[in-house]
Amino acid sequence: MTTSTNPPFALTVAGNEATGGAGAQADLKTFQELGVFGSLALTCIVSFDPNNDWGHRFVPVDPQVIADQLEATTSAYNLDAVKLGMLGTPATIDVVAKAMEELKPKHLVLDPVLICKGQEPGAALDTDEALKSKILPLATFVTPNHFESLSLSGMDSITTVEDLEEAAKRIHERSGAVVLAKGGVRLDGPEAVDVYHDGETTEILSAPKVEDVAVAGAGCTMAAAVTAELAKGLSPLEAARAAKEFVSAGIRQRITSNAPFDALWQGGLAAERAIG
Repeated sequence: MTTSTNPPFALTVAGNEATGGAGAQADLKTFQELGVFGSLALTCIVSFDPNNDWGHRFVPVDPQVIADQLEATTSAYNLDAVKLGMLGTPATIDVVAKAMEELKPKHLVLDPVLICKGQEPGAALDTDEALKSKILPLATFVTPNHFESLSLSGMDSITTVEDLEEAAKRIHERSGAVVLAKGGVRLDGPEAVDVYHDGETTEILSAPKVEDVAVAGAGCTMAAAVTAELAKGLSPLEAARAAKEFVSAGIRQRITSNAPFDALWQGGLAAERAIG
């Protein structure tokens, strides 16, 4: 039963990353911080191996279990937006694509995890191709990182903001989706730059780099923040701007750890506003 006092509802279909820095945990924390009720269909379990150069250990969830989770959450709530993160296998992609085709969510945000670390190269390639053919056409908003922008655009290199703009335009032409191409710290210069393109409007979103290092969870959180803001009724461009602000603060207030990487803190923006 729904009431007028309910918050917006969002679903993330993603993998668990044990340290809490990325994946489903980052998504749910982002939803909560932004005032959205979050639900989860878990696709896989990923844990870093501290005894093997912090490499990925990847365990997929059985496809029927994923289907059962999707059935439960899509029956329980009238979802305002859905985010797709790591799917991991062609079998998972088949289940999720079928569910999304039936659900037809108004907002379907795809964070296109094309390389699933921990898989054999052949399996990873099969997953990538299935994602492009079965999931990408369903997305209304896509948030590729630097590598994913290269793959989805077919470009040989992306080294400048102009290159990233071209990639965003090509991905939009291919998918029909709104695109937020994440340059992050991959491009030279003092700014972390992302490019928004929806077929009519192109906007450069930038913020000063923080020590010029990549931070775990930034990409997941960006897509989750876009999802949350769309669920709350913002336009795609407004959602992209708000997500950039949220992620930039999370990087500035990042979490240090004993691992060889820092993690974005989803509470960063609230902390900065409290101080300010």
